[in-house]
Amino acid sequence: MRLGVLDIGSNTGHLLVVDAHEGAAPLPAFSFKQPLRLAEHLDDEGAVTQSGIDALTSFTAEALVVAEDKGCEEMLSFATSAVRDSLNSDTVLAHVRDRTGVAIEVLSGEDEARLTFLAVRRWFGWSAGKLTVFDIGGGSLEIASGTDERPDIAQSLPLGAARLAAKYFTAPLQEGELKKIRRTIRAALAKDAGQVLRTGTTHRAAATSKTFRSLARICGAAPSTDGRLVPRTLGLADLQEWIPKLVGMTPEELAALPGVSPSRTHQIVPGALVAEACMDIFDLEALEICPWALREGVILERIDKLGSDVGADGA
Repeated sequence: MRLGVLDIGSNTGHLLVVDAHEGAAPLPAFSFKQPLRLAEHLDDEGAVTQSGIDALTSFTAEALVVAEDKGCEEMLSFATSAVRDSLNSDTVLAHVRDRTGVAIEVLSGEDEARLTFLAVRRWFGWSAGKLTVFDIGGGSLEIASGTDERPDIAQSLPLGAARLAAKYFTAPLQEGELKKIRRTIRAALAKDAGQVLRTGTTHRAAATSKTFRSLARICGAAPSTDGRLVPRTLGLADLQEWIPKLVGMTPEELAALPGVSPSRTHQIVPGALVAEACMDIFDLEALEICPWALREGVILERIDKLGSDVGADGA
């Protein structure tokens, strides 16, 4: 069947059209996306501004037309931390539903981590053993770990790259501020790290999301044009060598780096600090980059449910 997956993230609205059926990998057929930057469309009280609501509503209406034009039988719509954490999330979703007819589900942080973990597990398979997955989004950092398809631990922390950029990087950093930010990130991450560390050795550590892909590309990983099957890693030593350089770059210099979108230059340094902290605190020399993430997890869970429904009807 052809599915449309509407992902309302903290940075971007993304409709992915896929051909999917049980027992096969979801095959991307079309992609439509726009930068919404909802994590930065928040007022002082933490509510999505009217301009943010209007941008989301307009994008959803356009995505609905695209999904219909591409022959989607069903559209799965979900939102993550920017909407989830906003003070007026119910108002935002009601406005979108009233104007477009699309009901967007808000995923909890734990579900976001769980579904991303499912996608990464399916990509690497059972040979990965105990798998630990890191996902830096715009509003939050998801961490999940376990030996099965459902993680034993699923965490969501307010350490997204856009959130940190808006909080700490709106003006040039003064002397000593970077160390304070780095310390704050690590304290927040270390607070619950023991839940994962106490469960034993991680056999495979993976990362997914645009932030990790960009950092890996900066550090020398193969470009996206080489295809999804090319192995890519982000090494801690490489990242630590790059961070001082990134801190000293202008937005124009950052945008000129491989793998960096001009709209995300302000998120590169905070994202790099979070990625470095993840590897350091969890004692990982490198992370493998997985091309599948939350959207694929949502698709896979839907396919699994269709298969179980067919089996139940047949029984």
